[in-house]
Amino acid sequence: MNRLRLPIAIIILVLILDQVFKIWVKSHMYLGESIPVFTDWFYLHFTENEGMAFGMSLGGPTGKLILSIFRIIAVILMAVWLVRLSKKPGFDRWLAVCLALIIAGALGNILDSAFYGLIFSDSHYHQVATLFPPGGGYTGFLHGKVVDMLYFPLIESHYPSWVPWVGGEDFIFFRPVFNLADSSITVGVSLLIIFQKRFFTIQEKKEEA
Repeated sequence: MNRLRLPIAIIILVLILDQVFKIWVKSHMYLGESIPVFTDWFYLHFTENEGMAFGMSLGGPTGKLILSIFRIIAVILMAVWLVRLSKKPGFDRWLAVCLALIIAGALGNILDSAFYGLIFSDSHYHQVATLFPPGGGYTGFLHGKVVDMLYFPLIESHYPSWVPWVGGEDFIFFRPVFNLADSSITVGVSLLIIFQKRFFTIQEKKEEA
């Protein structure tokens, strides 16, 4: 159990920060509202999506339900992997941290999908949502929208006219709007990919020793 203290602490901390931030944005900002944090390159920009990272979506109510169920199954499998890892001689704390970040991020977005449609009224442009509205929420269990708010338009320019299809159109990097849960997943997956050789080589050596 001692080996799981750090991963569990990370999961709890990320979840608390993610949900406090999302609930504040949902209950204080109207859809499409932007608040500059650092002029020209970092904004709080309230938008919602159907549940995939960085504003992407899987079409329709059926797609939304499939995505929610897939994410729940993925979290369960990763949690089982983390628990089993903690019991092995080849336990690697940093591998556990990566898994904890991914689990925390996935859980954060699952909570939006599962409960926000039940406890919030729908967000509209120039109208802030209400928490626990008298008439009930805007949709059912596992069909809620995920709240996004972190927007970093670091570079704003135009595509050169000679670029096929998009020549002359506006170019923004980084265009997607995301949340803390997405960031947690991205960091966890990125570290897992970058250091996979180290993680699994060390684990094999420890198990063989």
